[in-house]
Amino acid sequence: MSTRQNKFKVISIVLFLSVILVFVSCGKKKTGWKGTIEEVNGVTVVKNTKEPMYTEDVFRLEEELSIGEAEGREEYMFSEIGTILVDDEGRIYVSDWKETHIKVFDKDGVYLITIGRKGQGPGEFERISGIQITHQKELLVFDMNTRRISFFSGDGKLIETLSISKLQPFEINMNSKRNFIIKSVTLDIMTNKSISELKIYDTNLSLLKTIATPSPSNIFNPFESFFIWKLAKDDNIVYGYNKTYELQIFDSGGEIIKKIVNEYDLVKITREEKEEAEKKYSPPNKIVYPRFRPAYRNFILEDEGRIYVQTFEKIADGNGYYHDIFDSKGRYIAKIPLRFPPRVCKKNKLYTVEEDEEEFQMVKRYKVSWKY
Repeated sequence: MSTRQNKFKVISIVLFLSVILVFVSCGKKKTGWKGTIEEVNGVTVVKNTKEPMYTEDVFRLEEELSIGEAEGREEYMFSEIGTILVDDEGRIYVSDWKETHIKVFDKDGVYLITIGRKGQGPGEFERISGIQITHQKELLVFDMNTRRISFFSGDGKLIETLSISKLQPFEINMNSKRNFIIKSVTLDIMTNKSISELKIYDTNLSLLKTIATPSPSNIFNPFESFFIWKLAKDDNIVYGYNKTYELQIFDSGGEIIKKIVNEYDLVKITREEKEEAEKKYSPPNKIVYPRFRPAYRNFILEDEGRIYVQTFEKIADGNGYYHDIFDSKGRYIAKIPLRFPPRVCKKNKLYTVEEDEEEFQMVKRYKVSWKY
């Protein structure tokens, strides 16, 4: 082969590889983040625009585990799944509201034990309203009906029971200092209003700090704004009142340290949705519903610092909603469609509760791949 032919061959290979690299790089188009970060009175304020940092596909899910059987082994059957937790060893805890117990599975989905049962005695529950793996590796179980907290060891043995009846709790978490973060809800049937508060209490249930008391909301209006909060692994508290698209981050003492603000498009409430709400809730008085949905539905925290915010914007086929993803700095990085909202995001694994056509429930785990 001549020198000229060799040179032409080399040039052809280089051009071919260049084309391949162009196609690969286009698979994750980066528009550049257009927001701002500034300090305002000691608080970091992150302002995002409507457009995320990445506009192409940067997120991939690969199913790797499914737990749940419609018929067969009882230990793998669920009636009404409540909360899902995953500990550092990958064990999966699934509370069942209807059966009033918690089933534990290993990282491969193999059934291990069942914790609790229906009742009011030690280690029993009337209604499992929330569960948490504490920093001390205990399983915390909150029973709203009996207004008490039960602590269990990893092998399911009852360690301690604590009454919290005087606080009117609705949601509870405990941080590494064993202080309690409690959401309480007071209902006023005469005015159809509910008053929600988020407070921090010490181990003796003495009040340390009131974090938030949003405006009273109509208890019969399913489109009313409400507040959501999550406890991060570093004891920070992420709080949002979804009347606006703003998330506030508080330190363990209840002092605000960061705000994440995002621009968004309003989602209209349809006539069919209002009619369905009237049938479902049957309010005693006529309610004037708002024109638009709140800014978002819910959010969860990932162990690596990302925040998944479920919006009210439906996917084109109507099966699922778009989720806005923010990185650990609060920057809006991606907008992804998910058929089922994630319950847990840990160690690049995403856990969901899904149903088939016959409303049979199962827990699924996906491997998460980020391409940025």
